[in-house]
Parts: sequence; C-alpha cells; structure tokens
Amino acid sequence: MKQGILCLRWQLEHTDTFGGEANYSWVNRENVMIPSKYSGPWIVRKAKEAMGLTHLEHTTFDLGETIRVDFRQDNQVLFITLLS
Repeated sequence: MKQGILCLRWQLEHTDTFGGEANYSWVNRENVMIPSKYSGPWIVRKAKEAMGLTHLEHTTFDLGETIRVDFRQDNQVLFITLLS
C-alpha cells in the first residue's frame, strides 16, 4: 500500500464456465490492492491485468460488492469482490 493513499482490497476469482455459470473445475485466486478513488472500468482493467487477461474481450455486470466479468468466447469468468 502506498503511503497516504487509501486502498481497497479486492479478491479476484478466475474460473471456467459451463452453460454460462461458474463451473469451478479449475480456479485461480488473487488479492489486489486498488486505490479507493477508482471504480468501475478502472478496477476491471487492473483485475484483468493482475490475472493476465488483458487480451480477452469481456462483458461486465456490476452486482454491488462484486463485479462479474464474462469472457464468453473462452467460457471463462472473473469475479472481482470487495474485501475491505
């Protein structure tokens, strides 16, 4: 965490899908710190970067404390959940 900048901790959960729903036959998890002044597209951009997914097209659904990022062409999903 940078000195003097309030950051929020986000959990990233990347897994496969089956029939459009999370399948969890495999899963990669990571926690990231993102400055609290950022929201929406910037959080998605940083989460995709942390998971090595920047090259994939996506559709985003904001579910409140969780952001769902679907990569339909690859049958994968990324959940971005606010932890603190």
